[in-house]
Amino acid sequence: MGQNAPSVLVREDDIDRLEALVHQLPANGHVVLLLSDGSSCDGVVSMRPSVQVFRDPQGREGINAEVQLERPDVPTWHQRVWLDRIRRVEHVDSIMASES
Repeated sequence: MGQNAPSVLVREDDIDRLEALVHQLPANGHVVLLLSDGSSCDGVVSMRPSVQVFRDPQGREGINAEVQLERPDVPTWHQRVWLDRIRRVEHVDSIMASES
């Protein structure tokens, strides 16, 4: 394993929420992420994230995932966001709107 995360989830309902977020983050989808600290970020999802087992700073094992956002108009820009920090996903493109 060997991967660390700032926090991990162990409760089943939290993990279910994380997995639901994964389905809202399709590869190449343009999204705005509203984060738990009140901030937001937007970009294109480079690859659909997948939940994985990580260890938090206290050594506890649990689940989390990261999504990487990119901006085609700024090739050197990217941002990685831990899914447990996401409160809501808004879709700028119509990919998810047509799937709902």
